[in-house]
Amino acid sequence: MFNIVVKGANRLDIEFSGKLNSDDMKAALDALVEKTGDINNGKMLYRIGDFDWPTLGAIGVELSRIPELFRMIRRFDKVAVVAEQDWVRTASKLEGALIPGLEIKAFPPDRISEAEAWLAS
Repeated sequence: MFNIVVKGANRLDIEFSGKLNSDDMKAALDALVEKTGDINNGKMLYRIGDFDWPTLGAIGVELSRIPELFRMIRRFDKVAVVAEQDWVRTASKLEGALIPGLEIKAFPPDRISEAEAWLAS
């Protein structure tokens, strides 16, 4: 499952769980790029449920769109990642360190209100 909800002029909420194949990844990335087109200085709440590694085809789709995804992510200043798995939260922090100008903070699901407050600050 991949769900994107626009919450105001500069806020996007994404919910993801399960496994993506190449068709799912293409549809998810198309929707993400489309819904972020007018966002500037954005904030994103990214909820990750039960996560399975995407298929190799899905990874290929994502890699083929890296330049477009970097342009899209530059529209955001903050991303709060809410995930059950420790390794997903750790990977999110590392990703934040690698992308200049983007602050990523990870939270366990029981601290969703803290994630919301951090995004609002």
